[in-house]
Order: sequence, then C-alpha cells, then structure tokens
Amino acid sequence: MTTRRPLQIVVIDDNEDDILLLQEALEGLEGVELVATETDGEQGLRRVAECVRQNAPPDLVLLDLNLPGRNGIEVLQLLKGEPCLRQIPVVLLSTSNLETDIRRALASGADSYLSKPGRFDVLQQQLQKLVSRLRTGDSELADSAWA
Repeated sequence: MTTRRPLQIVVIDDNEDDILLLQEALEGLEGVELVATETDGEQGLRRVAECVRQNAPPDLVLLDLNLPGRNGIEVLQLLKGEPCLRQIPVVLLSTSNLETDIRRALASGADSYLSKPGRFDVLQQQLQKLVSRLRTGDSELADSAWA
C-alpha cells in the first residue's frame, strides 16, 4: 500500500482572521498540509521561491486579491512570469464576486478564483473540491470560478 504525500499549500493573505479560517478548513481535509502562511505579497513570493529552491514546491498557492503593497494580481503575474514558479497552480481569493475581478484574475494567469464565502462549511466544501481536482490531476481548475 502506497501512501501519498500530502498536498503542500501556501496561503498568502493579509487578513489574519481569513488565514485562521483557511488553516482550520484545510486541517479538516485529508491529505493536505499547510506549509506556510504569509501576510505580505513580497514575503509570499519569497516563501514560494524558497520552497522551490529546497525542491519542495507547493502544490497550490491560495492568494488573496487585495493585498497591501503588491496586490494579488501583481504577485500572481510575478509568480507566473518566473519559469521555475509558473507551473504551480494559483487560486485567487477575494470577498469580491464581481465578474470583472474574476475575469481579471483568470486573464492574469490564475488557475481559478474563489470568492470567500460567509460560512465555514461552504469554504471547506470549496477547498475539498479544489483539493480533489488537484489530486486527480485535473488541470482545468479554471473551468469554474466559485462565487
């Protein structure tokens, strides 16, 4: 019997409460490990690059759209602009479910867009769906932006 390694996830979000909710939701999912949380886009970029340098690239980056300094779109474009980082799936997170924000995120290279729900159980279901897609190798994460 082969044991799969947990999916390695990095969260970049400036809201500590959102980080705690994401952390709790991810802890409730089997086969998932939250390897880092960063509250700043620059730190997040450095952390993802550090993981890659250590031959442990994250399987997913959950990136807040509205970050101070470099916003989520700028961080996304930098991640997708680096050859060693561009293959890492990035899901943009936001409280916004505006069509313009979703389109901008996907056009900038996001693999999907997740509108932060008001309920914990809905967040956990959305993350479970995302993790299942990653586990099955579904490269079309962007076929549905969850709002």
